[in-house]
Amino acid sequence: MDSANQQFESPEQMAEATAAGLVQVAAHQAFELFRDKEFRRLAAFDRLDQVEQDRIFNELVVAYVVLVILVLEAPDLRVPREFRDYLIDLKEKVPKAHTDYLRSLGVETEHLRDWEKLIGLRYDEYAKDRHEVRSAAMQIESSEKALDLDDLSKIQMLVPVQTVAIGCHHHVCRGDTKGRDELFKLTLRSLSRFYVDIRIRLEGGKVTPLMRARVALKRVLHRKGKRKKK
Repeated sequence: MDSANQQFESPEQMAEATAAGLVQVAAHQAFELFRDKEFRRLAAFDRLDQVEQDRIFNELVVAYVVLVILVLEAPDLRVPREFRDYLIDLKEKVPKAHTDYLRSLGVETEHLRDWEKLIGLRYDEYAKDRHEVRSAAMQIESSEKALDLDDLSKIQMLVPVQTVAIGCHHHVCRGDTKGRDELFKLTLRSLSRFYVDIRIRLEGGKVTPLMRARVALKRVLHRKGKRKKK
């Protein structure tokens, strides 16, 4: 993410460097969550073999990488219109940037193809799920009060991170998510910190709309806590 301080000969070169930086940050954040003691306790790592732990790690990495892609294509991203074409180009470079990063770490070509497939699969899944997540969020919010433009803006802003968190949680738990709300909330919080950081960087430090969205996110987490107690 330090590409802004480098000199580039073309927008293409800048996009490649930025994509490389984004996927490395994504992988680092996934690793931090994977190594988190509370995450490992809630995911019952002491009962999982190495293969299953590796599978979970892969799901976390893909979740962060796909979240980067969803941020870059978010229709409500507050950037100049002329910057949109660059973001589209940047988005297209993210999957390859990730496999290039893995290649630099010594991952074999056959496994890189598996990563390409997994990223494509999860992107298709999460991109499709965005509509259901947005609809559900609107139903929940409208049950409490009439929605205004600010409410709709906050819902739209949170759709990418909520969608990825729900999908990632589902895959980490192999679909058996009942009674595992705390694991979901921990995953959502980690993804949300990453999401907010990326958006702030892309939007040039325009924090205010994001801060309103974070308040809405805390309400989501609070609701899940209340449901668990019932």
